[in-house]
Amino acid sequence: MKWWQSGFLMISVFSIIACLGLLVPPAAGVAQNMTEHSWIYNQGYSDDMRIYQTTSGFHGQKLVTGTRGTGTISRSIDAHVYGGFEDGFNEIWANEWGVYQNKPSLYSEPITKSDLRNALCAKNYEVGSIYSESYSEIRDLVKDTSVSQTNENSVYSIHTEADGTARVGARVQRSTSSAPAYIMTGSYQGYTNMRMQLESGNASIMTLPCP
Repeated sequence: MKWWQSGFLMISVFSIIACLGLLVPPAAGVAQNMTEHSWIYNQGYSDDMRIYQTTSGFHGQKLVTGTRGTGTISRSIDAHVYGGFEDGFNEIWANEWGVYQNKPSLYSEPITKSDLRNALCAKNYEVGSIYSESYSEIRDLVKDTSVSQTNENSVYSIHTEADGTARVGARVQRSTSSAPAYIMTGSYQGYTNMRMQLESGNASIMTLPCP
C-alpha cells in the first residue's frame, strides 16, 4: 500500500494478513518484484502451493493459494508483486481462474515403472531468483524451457507436456535478509500440460504476455 500526497490510502484488493516469516525482520529498502503468468491442465493427482508477500511477518500484503487432490483441473494464474521500495510502495495483484472436476482420472499407473528422468535448475544470485523442474517415471515428455538471466532481471518461460510425474518450484528473494516475494512448489502425476512465465528483478519491465 502507499500513502499518496493527496492523503488517500490505496489498498490492494487481494491483500491478506498471514503469519509468514515472523523470524525474518522486515527488509526496508530492499526492492524486488515479480510477475507470473501460468496455466496448467492436469488429469491425475495435483499438489501445489504459491505464497506471495511484500514483506515478512505482520507487515505488508500476503496471498496464499493451493490445490491438492485427484481429479481434473484447468487453472490459470496472473499475479504481480511489488515490495521493499524506498518510497514504501507495496502491492500484490492476482487473478486465479480455474475449473476443478472430481471425475475419475484417465491416468493409470504403468505396470512397469519407467526409470527415465529429466531435470533443470536455474539460479540468479544477483537478482535472487531460482527455478527448478524435474520429471520422473516418464512415459512421454515434450518440454520447451527458456531461461534469460542478467544482473538486473530473470525470465523463465516453460511449456511442458508430460505423462508421468512432474515437479516444479520457484523462489524470488532479493537477499537473505529480505522476505521471499514468491515461493512456488508443485507436484503433478498423470497427464500434465503446463505453461508458465516468471519474471523477477530490481527493474523488471513487467511486460510478459499471457500464455
